[in-house]
Amino acid sequence: MRADYRLIPFALTAILFAAPVLSAGPHGNGSGPGTGPGQVTLNPLDTQEASTLLFMREEERLARDVYLGMDDLWQLLPFENIAQSEQKHMDAIKNAMDNYGLEEPSDPNQTGVYTDGSLQQFYLDLMARGETSYLEALHVGALIEEVDIQDLEGAIVETGNQDLQNIYSNPLRGSRNHLRIFVSTIESQGVVYEAQSMDQDAVDAIVDTPMERGGKWR
Repeated sequence: MRADYRLIPFALTAILFAAPVLSAGPHGNGSGPGTGPGQVTLNPLDTQEASTLLFMREEERLARDVYLGMDDLWQLLPFENIAQSEQKHMDAIKNAMDNYGLEEPSDPNQTGVYTDGSLQQFYLDLMARGETSYLEALHVGALIEEVDIQDLEGAIVETGNQDLQNIYSNPLRGSRNHLRIFVSTIESQGVVYEAQSMDQDAVDAIVDTPMERGGKWR
Protein backbone atom coordinates (compact mmCIF):
# COMPACT_ATOMS: atom_id res chain seq x y z
CA MET A 1 0.00 0.00 0.00
CA ARG A 2 1.31 3.43 -0.91
CA ALA A 3 2.16 5.49 2.17
CA ASP A 4 1.17 9.11 2.66
CA TYR A 5 4.42 10.86 3.57
CA ARG A 6 3.11 14.42 3.57
CA LEU A 7 5.00 16.11 6.38
CA ILE A 8 3.73 19.66 6.59
CA PRO A 9 0.83 19.02 9.02
CA PHE A 10 3.36 17.94 11.65
CA ALA A 11 5.45 21.04 11.10
CA LEU A 12 2.56 23.41 11.67
CA THR A 13 2.47 22.49 15.34
CA ALA A 14 6.18 21.94 15.82
CA ILE A 15 7.26 25.59 15.90
CA LEU A 16 5.05 27.98 17.86
CA PHE A 17 5.08 31.76 17.91
CA ALA A 18 3.59 34.00 20.57
CA ALA A 19 2.25 36.45 17.98
CA PRO A 20 2.08 36.89 14.20
CA VAL A 21 5.40 37.72 12.61
CA LEU A 22 5.72 41.36 11.60
CA SER A 23 6.73 42.44 8.14
CA ALA A 24 10.41 43.07 7.72
CA GLY A 25 12.07 45.73 5.64
CA PRO A 26 13.18 44.89 2.11
CA HIS A 27 16.63 43.90 3.35
CA GLY A 28 15.35 41.53 6.00
CA ASN A 29 16.39 43.57 9.01
CA GLY A 30 13.04 43.30 10.76
CA SER A 31 12.67 47.08 10.87
CA GLY A 32 9.19 47.16 9.37
CA PRO A 33 7.69 47.71 5.90
CA GLY A 34 9.81 49.47 3.34
CA THR A 35 8.69 52.87 2.19
CA GLY A 36 11.42 54.01 -0.17
CA PRO A 37 11.49 53.80 -3.97
CA GLY A 38 11.28 50.24 -5.23
CA GLN A 39 10.63 48.81 -1.79
CA VAL A 40 7.81 46.34 -1.25
CA THR A 41 5.57 46.27 1.80
CA LEU A 42 5.06 42.70 3.04
CA ASN A 43 1.92 41.57 4.82
CA PRO A 44 2.47 40.15 8.32
CA LEU A 45 2.67 36.35 8.56
CA ASP A 46 0.39 34.49 10.92
CA THR A 47 1.70 31.64 13.06
CA GLN A 48 0.91 28.93 10.51
CA GLU A 49 2.45 30.81 7.60
CA ALA A 50 5.64 31.47 9.56
CA SER A 51 5.86 27.85 10.71
CA THR A 52 5.35 26.59 7.17
CA LEU A 53 8.05 28.85 5.76
CA LEU A 54 10.55 27.59 8.35
CA PHE A 55 9.51 24.01 7.66
CA MET A 56 10.08 24.52 3.93
CA ARG A 57 13.59 25.77 4.63
CA GLU A 58 14.37 22.52 6.46
CA GLU A 59 12.57 20.32 3.92
CA GLU A 60 14.58 21.76 1.03
CA ARG A 61 17.75 21.29 3.10
CA LEU A 62 16.81 17.67 3.76
CA ALA A 63 16.57 17.11 0.00
CA ARG A 64 19.98 18.71 -0.52
CA ASP A 65 21.55 16.73 2.32
CA VAL A 66 20.19 13.39 1.10
CA TYR A 67 21.23 14.03 -2.49
CA LEU A 68 24.74 15.01 -1.46
CA GLY A 69 24.91 11.84 0.63
CA MET A 70 23.71 9.70 -2.26
CA ASP A 71 26.18 11.37 -4.60
CA ASP A 72 29.05 10.65 -2.21
CA LEU A 73 27.95 7.04 -1.95
CA TRP A 74 27.15 6.19 -5.58
CA GLN A 75 28.90 8.96 -7.57
CA LEU A 76 26.31 8.66 -10.31
CA LEU A 77 23.79 11.03 -11.86
CA PRO A 78 21.55 12.82 -11.13
CA PHE A 79 22.23 13.47 -7.44
CA GLU A 80 24.92 16.16 -7.62
CA ASN A 81 23.05 18.30 -10.14
CA ILE A 82 19.76 18.13 -8.26
CA ALA A 83 21.51 18.88 -4.96
CA GLN A 84 22.74 22.12 -6.52
CA SER A 85 19.17 22.98 -7.49
CA GLU A 86 17.97 22.27 -3.95
CA GLN A 87 20.61 24.68 -2.65
CA LYS A 88 19.05 27.37 -4.83
CA HIS A 89 15.64 26.53 -3.39
CA MET A 90 17.10 26.83 0.12
CA ASP A 91 18.70 30.17 -0.68
CA ALA A 92 15.47 31.63 -2.06
CA ILE A 93 13.51 30.55 1.00
CA LYS A 94 16.22 31.97 3.26
CA ASN A 95 15.87 35.27 1.46
CA ALA A 96 12.14 35.19 2.18
CA MET A 97 12.83 34.36 5.83
CA ASP A 98 15.14 37.37 6.05
CA ASN A 99 12.47 39.60 4.53
CA TYR A 100 9.97 38.44 7.14
CA GLY A 101 12.43 38.63 10.02
CA LEU A 102 12.55 34.88 10.71
CA GLU A 103 15.54 33.10 12.22
CA GLU A 104 16.97 29.78 11.04
CA PRO A 105 15.10 26.82 12.58
CA SER A 106 18.34 24.79 12.58
CA ASP A 107 21.98 25.06 11.54
CA PRO A 108 22.12 24.78 7.72
CA ASN A 109 25.74 23.67 7.94
CA GLN A 110 24.98 20.67 10.16
CA THR A 111 24.12 17.91 7.71
CA GLY A 112 21.17 15.72 8.60
CA VAL A 113 20.09 17.53 11.77
CA TYR A 114 16.70 19.28 11.79
CA THR A 115 14.44 20.93 14.34
CA ASP A 116 11.35 19.24 12.92
CA GLY A 117 11.08 15.71 14.28
CA SER A 118 9.24 14.32 11.28
CA LEU A 119 11.96 15.57 8.96
CA GLN A 120 14.65 14.16 11.23
CA GLN A 121 13.15 10.67 11.06
CA PHE A 122 12.47 11.00 7.33
CA TYR A 123 16.14 11.81 6.73
CA LEU A 124 17.32 8.77 8.68
CA ASP A 125 14.90 6.48 6.86
CA LEU A 126 15.87 7.86 3.44
CA MET A 127 19.60 7.54 4.04
CA ALA A 128 19.25 3.97 5.28
CA ARG A 129 17.18 3.03 2.25
CA GLY A 130 19.40 4.81 -0.26
CA GLU A 131 22.51 3.03 1.00
CA THR A 132 21.19 -0.37 -0.09
CA SER A 133 21.51 0.11 -3.86
CA TYR A 134 21.72 2.76 -6.56
CA LEU A 135 18.19 1.88 -7.70
CA GLU A 136 16.87 2.36 -4.18
CA ALA A 137 18.73 5.67 -3.99
CA LEU A 138 16.89 6.78 -7.13
CA HIS A 139 13.58 5.76 -5.54
CA VAL A 140 14.56 7.80 -2.48
CA GLY A 141 15.01 10.83 -4.74
CA ALA A 142 11.65 10.30 -6.38
CA LEU A 143 9.96 9.93 -2.99
CA ILE A 144 11.51 13.18 -1.76
CA GLU A 145 10.16 15.00 -4.79
CA GLU A 146 6.68 13.50 -4.42
CA VAL A 147 6.55 14.63 -0.79
CA ASP A 148 7.90 18.07 -1.68
CA ILE A 149 5.20 18.46 -4.32
CA GLN A 150 2.47 17.54 -1.85
CA ASP A 151 3.81 19.83 0.86
CA LEU A 152 4.36 22.78 -1.46
CA GLU A 153 0.92 22.42 -3.00
CA GLY A 154 -0.53 22.31 0.51
CA ALA A 155 1.42 25.40 1.55
CA ILE A 156 0.13 27.35 -1.44
CA VAL A 157 -3.46 26.37 -0.73
CA GLU A 158 -3.21 27.18 2.98
CA THR A 159 -2.09 30.80 2.56
CA GLY A 160 -3.71 33.82 0.98
CA ASN A 161 -0.34 35.62 0.95
CA GLN A 162 0.57 36.16 -2.71
CA ASP A 163 4.23 36.64 -1.86
CA LEU A 164 4.41 33.22 -0.20
CA GLN A 165 2.47 31.62 -3.04
CA ASN A 166 5.03 32.99 -5.50
CA ILE A 167 7.91 31.82 -3.31
CA TYR A 168 6.54 28.27 -3.13
CA SER A 169 5.65 28.11 -6.84
CA ASN A 170 9.30 28.08 -7.94
CA PRO A 171 10.46 25.07 -5.90
CA LEU A 172 7.21 23.34 -6.80
CA ARG A 173 8.08 23.67 -10.47
CA GLY A 174 11.57 22.44 -9.67
CA SER A 175 10.24 19.42 -7.76
CA ARG A 176 8.10 18.39 -10.71
CA ASN A 177 11.17 18.58 -12.95
CA HIS A 178 13.25 16.62 -10.45
CA LEU A 179 10.56 13.94 -10.24
CA ARG A 180 10.64 13.65 -14.03
CA ILE A 181 14.42 13.16 -13.92
CA PHE A 182 14.33 10.52 -11.19
CA VAL A 183 11.49 8.58 -12.80
CA SER A 184 13.22 8.68 -16.20
CA THR A 185 16.47 7.43 -14.65
CA ILE A 186 14.66 4.65 -12.77
CA GLU A 187 12.86 3.50 -15.88
CA SER A 188 16.12 3.57 -17.86
CA GLN A 189 17.12 0.74 -15.47
CA GLY A 190 14.23 -1.35 -16.84
CA VAL A 191 11.92 -0.72 -13.86
CA VAL A 192 8.40 0.68 -14.13
CA TYR A 193 8.07 3.44 -11.54
CA GLU A 194 5.23 3.20 -9.05
CA ALA A 195 4.11 6.25 -7.04
CA GLN A 196 5.22 6.19 -3.42
CA SER A 197 3.23 9.02 -1.82
CA MET A 198 1.19 10.80 -4.47
CA ASP A 199 -1.60 9.20 -6.46
CA GLN A 200 -0.27 7.26 -9.43
CA ASP A 201 -2.39 9.31 -11.84
CA ALA A 202 -0.90 12.53 -10.45
CA VAL A 203 2.65 11.23 -10.88
CA ASP A 204 1.89 9.99 -14.40
CA ALA A 205 0.43 13.38 -15.33
CA ILE A 206 3.70 15.05 -14.32
CA VAL A 207 6.17 12.63 -15.88
CA ASP A 208 4.19 12.44 -19.14
CA THR A 209 4.57 16.20 -19.71
CA PRO A 210 7.74 18.07 -20.74
CA MET A 211 10.23 19.71 -18.40
CA GLU A 212 9.03 23.10 -17.24
CA ARG A 213 10.78 26.40 -17.74
CA GLY A 214 10.33 29.70 -15.96
CA GLY A 215 11.03 31.18 -12.58
CA LYS A 216 14.36 32.34 -11.23
CA TRP A 217 15.59 28.85 -10.39
CA ARG A 218 14.61 25.24 -10.89
